[in-house]
Amino acid sequence: MEQIPDPVPEIYFGGSSPIAGEIAARHADVYLTWGEPPAAVAEKIAWIRGLAEKEGRRIRFGIRMHTITRDTSEEAWAEADRLLAQMSASAIDDVQAGLARSESEGQRRMMALHGGRTDDLEIHPNVWAGVGLVRGGAGTALVGSHEEVADRIEEYADLGIDEFVLSAYPHLEGAYWFGEGVLPILEERGRWVDPAPRGVAGGAVPHSPAGQVAAS
Repeated sequence: MEQIPDPVPEIYFGGSSPIAGEIAARHADVYLTWGEPPAAVAEKIAWIRGLAEKEGRRIRFGIRMHTITRDTSEEAWAEADRLLAQMSASAIDDVQAGLARSESEGQRRMMALHGGRTDDLEIHPNVWAGVGLVRGGAGTALVGSHEEVADRIEEYADLGIDEFVLSAYPHLEGAYWFGEGVLPILEERGRWVDPAPRGVAGGAVPHSPAGQVAAS
């Protein structure tokens, strides 16, 4: 006999097409968007929120991005430049040609942020579209000092983003940079609360009054 999980897992759902919006409004607990400039994210939130209200529902919102955070802004952008320098023109062309065949509206929006160019990738202060040159899906990163990255997270949170799904390259080192550099700032600003008391082993997904921050 099948048994329903208790508690029932929440549904995270993303998509930028009209049908994806309708499905999210009817079934999702959290609508998850890839990182776009704040103005575009605000439009998405208003769109999905309006659809959900017509269904008599309320939805939370999340965003999926990468991070390149360092002690100084100069160090962070130097790391972004280092990553960009490793992307050959042929690799970028090959990846973009493949992504151009995708029918995903979200992927189309990611590609439009950089247009295949490498000389104009900061699409909003501290928001870099370079990752999307050689990667499908989430193609933007928060780049800057720990304080600047915290500022951008607050900016997105103030729009209505409740949860942040973040990663970096390399993953482990990026998680340490974020955990040791950005989270204390968010905690000081009242945006994040450590789920594990000091000195207690273990822990869970970091939670904040403004939402959740998951670093992978």
